[in-house]
Amino acid sequence: MEVGSSLEVDVNGEEIFIVDKKILSSFSARLGKLFGNLASSSRKMKVIFDNFPGGSHVFELMARFCYSNGTIEITPSNVVLLNCAAHYMEIDSNSSEKPNLVDQTEKFLEGINYWTWSELLRALKQCQNLLPATISSLFLEKVLDCLVGRLNLPTLASPFTCSSNNSQFSCDTSSTCSTRNNWSQTTWWFEDLLVLNANSFDKVIRMMISQKLDHATIFRFIVFRLRSIYLSVRLAEECKITEVSINLLSLLDRSSLSCKGLFDILLAARLKAVSKFYKLKLEHLIGSMLDQSTLDHLLVPSPHRNHHVYDVNLVLRLAKAFLLEGSKISRNQLSKVASLMDSYLIEVAPDFLLKPAKFAALVMVLPDSARESSDRLYQAIDIYLQVHVQLSEEEKVRLCSVVNRDKLSAEALEHLARHSNFPSRKTLQSLITQQSKVNISIHNHFSYLKDSSQSTFHMDSREDQEDLEQILIYARRSGHSKKIDNLDTELQGMQKRVAEWEKVCAMVRSEKRIVTKPSLHGLGKARSLPKLCS
Repeated sequence: MEVGSSLEVDVNGEEIFIVDKKILSSFSARLGKLFGNLASSSRKMKVIFDNFPGGSHVFELMARFCYSNGTIEITPSNVVLLNCAAHYMEIDSNSSEKPNLVDQTEKFLEGINYWTWSELLRALKQCQNLLPATISSLFLEKVLDCLVGRLNLPTLASPFTCSSNNSQFSCDTSSTCSTRNNWSQTTWWFEDLLVLNANSFDKVIRMMISQKLDHATIFRFIVFRLRSIYLSVRLAEECKITEVSINLLSLLDRSSLSCKGLFDILLAARLKAVSKFYKLKLEHLIGSMLDQSTLDHLLVPSPHRNHHVYDVNLVLRLAKAFLLEGSKISRNQLSKVASLMDSYLIEVAPDFLLKPAKFAALVMVLPDSARESSDRLYQAIDIYLQVHVQLSEEEKVRLCSVVNRDKLSAEALEHLARHSNFPSRKTLQSLITQQSKVNISIHNHFSYLKDSSQSTFHMDSREDQEDLEQILIYARRSGHSKKIDNLDTELQGMQKRVAEWEKVCAMVRSEKRIVTKPSLHGLGKARSLPKLCS
């Protein structure tokens, strides 16, 4: 090595190389531009690379290429590394007349179809570790495309012995594999592709769909990926993969999805800091398939155990999402969901932490037309009343009025006749009639006072307001507190306006004693005073 041509290179703080700067500069445009004006300098020079792709091992490979006058053995295990180093050091066709490493590595990639499965996986890991440090995303696309292509080969068997962990994954979609052997033939690659990061995972699933891989198998892989504990992946990456998975579900045929798998994904989303948008999107999808769910699927533990044992809010959202399907819902589907909800009600009714309002919301979430029989609904309410003995009469009426007695069996009616905690039909009808009258009275009085406030006040408006106050008090006692809150606010506003008018009237009366009649008649265009002030 000539004096003055020595170059010290610090690669990512891992290792220091002493190389000939003239040799490396003749191949690397990056170094050539750096030393172009210092070619004749005899000073000792040092270059520090903080982010060299692949580290010291890859720099050594690149240096060997330069020292060998542009020749090096390229293999599937180093082609990605060499390509990244070539882009970083600008050893390409634009740098010099000498052989360039970019062209050589890309030419080698043309034979990727002859690589083994393990060589493809190794190249995939290298691409994910080095990108986006370089512009060689072409490599990642080709590696992923070749991997997915191998999965589509009907005669392809696993190149490895399947590990025991694969057997832990439950297959429960409509296209369930008939034999364990058939199952292993279609899913042997599941564990191998756990190395995919969020970006690669999204690309692979879309490639699988475009290459018409079985959608049920794709769905099982998505569920398997989210249920697997991959310790080398950060939590943020896991959240991103979960969100990507939820997005990808819309690309799959609905018939290939299973409720068990969807609830598994929902559980994974609840355990990770997945955004609310994606959780609601998944809940809407599950809700649209609620008729295929089972009771075990719905018995999701509540995130707030001090409120209730099971997550009833989730079930309410799922039921509402199901009803949003509207005309798409068949009679059979509606009946299945009604039966499922009745089973759920019976299961959660003994929970003494479950508030009456929340239980009532579950009871009333489906229309009466969804049930052919009210027996199991009656059974659930009966259990709830036995556990929650502290309920008021109004709360009991609210729950029991949902039961259609015309849809009860003779056995249920006989039990009802002997059930002292269950309000009688006469009591229910009486309270319902009273509540209807209250609603009508509130509406009529409120409409009248509202019209009066917009035109003129009458002498008896105070009496009307007093009547309305009594109605509102009675309405609260009858369980209408939420309905009359807004009306109460309006009433207070009207009372304030009445007080203001009274002040005005008092001032006018005092002026009447001073002003003479002729001067009063002279105000021909003056507005007439409200009747309240006369």
